[in-house]
Amino acid sequence: MEIVIVALFSYLCGSIPFGLILTKIFANKDVRKIGSGNIGATNVLRAGNKIIALITLTLDIVKGYVPVVIAKNYFPELIELACLLTFLGHIFPVWLKFKGGKGVATYLGILFALSYGLAFLFIFTWVVVSLIFKYSSVSSIFASLTVLIVATFRENIVKVLNPDIDYLTNTNLMLFIFFILIVFTHRKNISNLKNRTEKKIKI
Repeated sequence: MEIVIVALFSYLCGSIPFGLILTKIFANKDVRKIGSGNIGATNVLRAGNKIIALITLTLDIVKGYVPVVIAKNYFPELIELACLLTFLGHIFPVWLKFKGGKGVATYLGILFALSYGLAFLFIFTWVVVSLIFKYSSVSSIFASLTVLIVATFRENIVKVLNPDIDYLTNTNLMLFIFFILIVFTHRKNISNLKNRTEKKIKI
């Protein structure tokens, strides 16, 4: 029963389309008909309202954080399930015929629930890469890859120092799955980058 509750709660939290809801209420626009058609904060920014985009970003982070931190505190054996279904809820929301966002902000919320260090590493990497290349997609993919590499490296160091510790193995597997999913959700952006039609970030 606990598995069902955690799975359902996590998915439903992740599936809340804040970008779509906020742009409809405050801008009277359908974000799915703007720019890339994505419901995330980057595309909400293309709708022309920085405040709505910032609120969308914040709420997408929060909806990733809440179910995972609850699972971490009360159902630690189900934390991987909570992480995965929260993320899948965002990219495949039942309310929007399973056509959701790219999951980056929700992924960041999940990272905050798992490790503040990894979360701030993601933010730092994203900002640096975005300042250099000006592409949100490149920043997101590179930042998620960096988190995966650093987490794996950290695990190997701990194992060398103390072979008896089984450290973050499941978490690192999950970070690998998230990286693959983020690449998947950015497949169109990757194609645009190859064709040199990808839009740069304008702030």
